[in-house]
Amino acid sequence: MTVPRSFHPLMPEARVLGPLLERAAALIRESHALAAQAGPGLAASLAPRLRAMNSYYTNKIEGQHTRPADIDLALAQQWSGDHREAVKQRLAIAHMDAELALEGSADPAAAYSPDRVREIHAALYSRVPEAERLSDDGRIIVPGAWRDDARAVGQHLAPPPDEVPRLLAEWSRAYSGLQGLELPLIGVACAHQRLNWVHPFIDGNGRSARLHSHLVLHGLGLTQGLWSPMRGLARSHERYYALLNNADLPRRNDLDGRGPLSQEELLAFAGFFLDVCLDQARFIGTLLQLRSLRERIADLLNYLAARPWSFGSEKSTIRMDALEALHYTAITGPVERARFMAMTGLEARTARRVLATLLDYGVLASTSSRAPVAFAVPLSSLRFLFPRLWPEAEADSD
Repeated sequence: MTVPRSFHPLMPEARVLGPLLERAAALIRESHALAAQAGPGLAASLAPRLRAMNSYYTNKIEGQHTRPADIDLALAQQWSGDHREAVKQRLAIAHMDAELALEGSADPAAAYSPDRVREIHAALYSRVPEAERLSDDGRIIVPGAWRDDARAVGQHLAPPPDEVPRLLAEWSRAYSGLQGLELPLIGVACAHQRLNWVHPFIDGNGRSARLHSHLVLHGLGLTQGLWSPMRGLARSHERYYALLNNADLPRRNDLDGRGPLSQEELLAFAGFFLDVCLDQARFIGTLLQLRSLRERIADLLNYLAARPWSFGSEKSTIRMDALEALHYTAITGPVERARFMAMTGLEARTARRVLATLLDYGVLASTSSRAPVAFAVPLSSLRFLFPRLWPEAEADSD
């Protein structure tokens, strides 16, 4: 029988927490500075693109990603004729929809509830067609259902299935009561590893654990829709897997903590995880560069003006007079259509055509033909507006 202490330590001892507390404090400072730099307008504009990027990278870790351009097509309900690619498209959309829905239903007090873990898995897989919910060994994945069989993950033999509820109750108890911000951040990292150790589902454990970590960071008010660990974990996926697996190793000696598992290796994983988060927050901060955003928008408008296109019965109309209005909308958030057109200084008919062109290209978005317009970041604009944010997407749009 597996006892609840079998995956201790769940948190490292206080005597070894110093370096992790420093990383956590740096991440808090960086996250708050980033949120202040972006403001609510730009954060809201970037969130849908970053959600697609999160989906791409978490699925890439599992070797089941599709091209960024195919994700964009799937958002428009355009599915590949290749069944395998269409399956990946639907998986990408399922992750995006689940992330959005779960961010809106987050209760910080229940972040580590076993029910929350089941909800995350269910949100992911209930959005996948039943015929495509298959584990690697061909079993049907039941959304939110604890596994009912023995599973081995690399060298780790997951605990017996009937022990999953007790182990997750212990997991919940350990991480739910952490106070302040620094300790909960360390807890996010440790909980990620230990949730994978329990391996509560027959499949989808990695995706669920990464989405759980993302949601806890969101609930702590640190990501603001501007960053997520998923990009960094995917870009260091070999080290991610190695450190994740190493933290399953038994305690080496009397200096290696007090639980059955290695405290030293848990510290190494937690340090890596926090470093990934800090790197992503800093990276996004360098990309935003609000002082040069106006110039980057101008570069995009010049590029579009030199490459006219047709949409409906209209021909694209790009005027540099729209630069200030577009930059203003990017920084402050949605504006009324009449106000946007007035800000261009163009005569009404030309201003309407420019507005229609920007909406067709996708750098402006609106929920209806009369609703305010908001700044948006279409895939093909990334290399101008936020170069290096999503290199694979830039390659797709060349």
